[in-house]
Amino acid sequence: MGTIRTNSRGLRILAVLGVAGALGACHTVSPDDLDTSLASLRQDLTQQMQAGDDQVSQRLGDRLTAVERRQDQLDSDLQQMQSDFQVAIQKFEDELRFDVPVYFAFDDATVRDQDHAVLDKFSSVAKEYYPDATVTVEGFTDPAGDAQYNLQLGKRRANAVASYLVSDGGLMQDQVRSVSYGENTDRLIQPSDHGPGTEGWQNRRVVLVIDHDGQAPAPAVASDGRPITE
Repeated sequence: MGTIRTNSRGLRILAVLGVAGALGACHTVSPDDLDTSLASLRQDLTQQMQAGDDQVSQRLGDRLTAVERRQDQLDSDLQQMQSDFQVAIQKFEDELRFDVPVYFAFDDATVRDQDHAVLDKFSSVAKEYYPDATVTVEGFTDPAGDAQYNLQLGKRRANAVASYLVSDGGLMQDQVRSVSYGENTDRLIQPSDHGPGTEGWQNRRVVLVIDHDGQAPAPAVASDGRPITE
């Protein structure tokens, strides 16, 4: 369609130039004829430019609508995650932090079977809305024992969850990283509670972070790779 409009515009210009040439060779042609042709061409060009502006505005409007719809869908999924799994979610300008109920036994880094469901849900949200974002698993311990050992234990816990997110959750290996905060006193849930036993279980946990650099949720994509706007 763009080629047809361009050709039509070219023909109109040539027609006006033809009138101008005729006027130059024949003084019996009224100058009003040229003014009329130029005015008609000017109107035609203005309409075509307006139509182009309208198309650009429509495309931008469609993209904005698609982004708003994806944000609404993300908010709905996050609310469901909060209600179904009691996940505390903090939204920041460039990241989402998920305080998930994934806990560990004393001096242990094994991912429990009952925690698979919430990790699977987290993975689906990360893949659906932030497929290119970095996911960080933060590992924590209770304050029992040596601080250096607890840093290593927190790292083992973070690594175990990161491995699950890749092997079972379907995230990319280079997308997931793990860090340890050990028994960091600023991050303990119950500062005075620790094992052995079940005491201090709230501290033996992980936090999951999606670092999206402030990017909007990725648009839904059709099977042919085109964004879905409706």
